[in-house]
Amino acid sequence: MNALRFRRTAVAVAATAVLPFALAACSDSSKEAASSSSSARQSAPAESGSTAAMTIDKPFGPGCAGVPEQGAGSFDGMAKDPVATAASNNPALSTLVAAVKQAGLVDTLNNAKDITVFAPTNDAFAKIPKADLDKVLADKATLTKILTYHVVGQKITPKQLENGSFETLEKGTLTTTGSGETYQVNGVSNVVCGNVPTSNATVYLVDTVLMPK
Repeated sequence: MNALRFRRTAVAVAATAVLPFALAACSDSSKEAASSSSSARQSAPAESGSTAAMTIDKPFGPGCAGVPEQGAGSFDGMAKDPVATAASNNPALSTLVAAVKQAGLVDTLNNAKDITVFAPTNDAFAKIPKADLDKVLADKATLTKILTYHVVGQKITPKQLENGSFETLEKGTLTTTGSGETYQVNGVSNVVCGNVPTSNATVYLVDTVLMPK
């Protein structure tokens, strides 16, 4: 009987001794799991940051809100067409498109490679008195000079606009300043929707028609 009690006591003592080690092992496993979970959470922001970095060159500016979300006049639609064709599908550029057709520059612009167009919106042309605008539209040489002054023979990134100087197809010079999503051309014309891609050009919609010297 005493021997039986001794064995039971020994078993109880052994169990008591083993329990703390078991709890410690569970605790260590929990800590490892928590550490792994924490590491996974810490790595998530880096992945998110990478995604943000890839989308930094998308179109920007308050005027972009007026661009259709779908169809040929949307950003995706414009990216598939050469610049003159793409502009013809954007309702904010109908006056510019009419001027380009009047000057016979559709093929010139559509066939050019890697250019940048500072495209005056309809509101930009509306700032010009109608009599003056009609006079320019009727003078092909003057119209061509003005329109080609808005075209640069290279693709320009927003970063390059921060303090830039660019020769135009008209052989004049455009200057740009700004940062972030706020840029000006020649100190008088604001970029209202920038970095819009077409198949052969980058387009910056501006709110004032630029005049060569």
